[in-house]
Amino acid sequence: MSNYDNFDFNRTLPLINEDTEFFPLMSQEDEEEMNNEETPDILSILPLRNTVLFPGVVIPITVGRDKSIKLIKDAYRGDRIIGVVSQRDVAIEDPTFDQLNEVGTVALIIKMLQMPDGNTTVIIQGKQRFRLNEEVQSDPYIKASIQKFEELRPKPDKEFKALMASIKEMAMQIIQLSPNIPSEAGIAIKNIESASFLINFISSNMNADVAAKQQMLEVANLRERAKMVLEHLTVELQMQELKNQIQSKVRVDLDKQQRDYFLNQQLKTIQEELGGNSPDLEVENLRARASKKKWSKEAGDHFGKEIEKLARMNPAAADYSIQINYLEVLLDLPWNEFTKDNFDLKRAEKVLEKDHYGLEKVKQRIIEYLAVLKLKHNMKAPILCLVGPPGVGKTSLGKSIAKALGRKYVRMALGGIRDEAEIRGHRKTYIGAMPGRIIQSIKKAGTSNPVFVLDEIDKVGNDFRGDPSSALLEVLDPEQNNAFYDHYVEVDYDLSNVMFIATANSLSSIQPALLDRMEIIEVNGYTIEEKIEIAKQHLLPKQREQHGLKTANISLKSPIIEKVIEDYTRESGVRGLEKKVGSLVRGIATKIAMEVEYNPAISKADVEKILGPPMFDKDLYENNNVAGVVTGLAWTQVGGDILFIEASLSPGKGKLSLTGNLGDVMKESATIAMAYLRAHASKFGIDHRLFDQWDVHVHVPAGATPKDGPSAGITMLTALTSAFTQRRVKSHLAMTGEITLRGKVLPVGGIKEKILAAKRANIKDIILCKSNQKDILEIKEDYIKDLNFHYVSEMKEVIEFALIKDKVKDAIDLTVKEAKETATVN
Repeated sequence: MSNYDNFDFNRTLPLINEDTEFFPLMSQEDEEEMNNEETPDILSILPLRNTVLFPGVVIPITVGRDKSIKLIKDAYRGDRIIGVVSQRDVAIEDPTFDQLNEVGTVALIIKMLQMPDGNTTVIIQGKQRFRLNEEVQSDPYIKASIQKFEELRPKPDKEFKALMASIKEMAMQIIQLSPNIPSEAGIAIKNIESASFLINFISSNMNADVAAKQQMLEVANLRERAKMVLEHLTVELQMQELKNQIQSKVRVDLDKQQRDYFLNQQLKTIQEELGGNSPDLEVENLRARASKKKWSKEAGDHFGKEIEKLARMNPAAADYSIQINYLEVLLDLPWNEFTKDNFDLKRAEKVLEKDHYGLEKVKQRIIEYLAVLKLKHNMKAPILCLVGPPGVGKTSLGKSIAKALGRKYVRMALGGIRDEAEIRGHRKTYIGAMPGRIIQSIKKAGTSNPVFVLDEIDKVGNDFRGDPSSALLEVLDPEQNNAFYDHYVEVDYDLSNVMFIATANSLSSIQPALLDRMEIIEVNGYTIEEKIEIAKQHLLPKQREQHGLKTANISLKSPIIEKVIEDYTRESGVRGLEKKVGSLVRGIATKIAMEVEYNPAISKADVEKILGPPMFDKDLYENNNVAGVVTGLAWTQVGGDILFIEASLSPGKGKLSLTGNLGDVMKESATIAMAYLRAHASKFGIDHRLFDQWDVHVHVPAGATPKDGPSAGITMLTALTSAFTQRRVKSHLAMTGEITLRGKVLPVGGIKEKILAAKRANIKDIILCKSNQKDILEIKEDYIKDLNFHYVSEMKEVIEFALIKDKVKDAIDLTVKEAKETATVN
């Protein structure tokens, strides 16, 4: 019979109403009358895709093709007679005449209906078989000439009657075994008198494909067709009996499972009443939690296997608690759980402006990053790496980004990490194994898209235990981190929605491959004006709140804050300034607690009383009254600073000595400067014989501090030239730049930090390489309005500007004169 899971017997019945007088079960007389009806020689052909129409059978079909709809409408307005032929390939959308089967059925359109979904449904009844001759028309639909297909009917002997009885009986058995077939189908089959119609009716509804049904339609001999139907019914009956046996067995097993389930539930209830916690209850609790997780397919399958493993384990086994802990870690991870992003960029700008003063370039880059994220809705963008000296607000920028986006914030300090397992986790077979800190931080955040700050990424170490920076390559690569593998979790975890922000003080110690995966954003130091505003807007309110003071209890005016900055701090950031402001607040808090009268407006005298004498004296950096002393600009990990290079001459044989804990690059700069000065002594008015009669000693003060880098090149040259010519260096002048043997001045880095250091030291004139002019343009004009920049490309330009024209008469001039006189006598 038909495919009973989707079978509706009523589909073979017409939709009976007041206008329809038709019953699907015809008598023998009706069949003979139908076979004797005249059939047109040319018919409109309706191709059928998924079914075959048999004579006498009524079926509804849904018409969807434009050609078929037009054909049906034209026929419905005419004699309602059409030819129905199944197509050979059901996948063809618009079959041609050659793609149709040769044998079809003449059909009468009983009714045409417009369904609520807009489709057209027609109820048709098969009349006679026919064979296609040739195509008469192909557009707008197929028309073809036909010839009648005669059916060979056997004599109603005992064998044929037995065959028909077997078909009826087998069909009745299938109907009884199939709960989806209505009982009316059995009644209909019982009442069928015509052998031909019975075979056609069963053939139309049996569970066979279109090709098999078409083969039955094309068999002219009714006896042979009956045998084919009986074969199909026999197979179908066997399948149905086997199916019922399987269902019966499953039902019995299910009943046993239900019985065991109720008994186990009773056992659990008894154990709970006795105060125990059964292992089965723990497993069920884990299953209940797992049902609420938004697992990926891989993670869900893995959890299912692991919990089945737990269910089979003996609770007394040592691995039982390890397995429990492992499953709880999997359940605690926020698989595919996300917080909703707030992409209001104007609000983000306000948050960044409120939390951080200055840093315009950095904040603008962050807004651009968020704008792209809003448009793309994915994180396949470079990982941001904020690089700058301590105390400039790199870590707090990450917290502000999280606040602006409405995301969770997590921070992972990487300083001193030497073990790769800190990143990737331990294998859970090890004693004391745990997930890596990346996965632990995600679990702590409770969401799969937090803002994740990797703090101090430049301080990651490596040794025999592993290389954590290499493990970070997968974490920080947008092309790989969608399948991050933690050794403990053992299932790929998607980190592509995490917004990673790294911070560093220096790029020199970061692995090149890791550095290549990040977009570097420099967070430079603050000017004095910026520090004053930061102290007013952030540091003082924060310290007041921490020490329990109110706004009226303490007041710090701009000149007082400036004194604290200049006399008590020497930094690029504001961490030291915050400590000094905290000291002032504690001094006032002490007076309030002791009920001593005081003036809330702190004066300069109060500052020195609380903080002590000034720690830094900027006047030391202003006096270059001695020849051979030059002020240079340096970059350090804590920001910019100034340094002095001192050169002195003493009678000797031309030996060059370098002191001050200098690195190799800085020593090379001194050697290059000396070589250039020897080669071009005449240009600077220096007698070349002096180089062989005087020893040169170059010293850089603060000998306990290591110093290195090429940026002191022009400072070395100026110091040596000043010493040999005894021309003093202009006051309030500083310089930075690399030199070459050809006399060229090359650009150097860290310009903004160096400029801020110069301004703190009350420097007025600064010599830079011309190529560094672009770095100055990036600094706000308000911050450098008191500074004069002099751009050079040759060493001689440095000397011409830096040294005062008048010589200072001293022992060297006398020595030169004596040397000349001695040469004349000889």
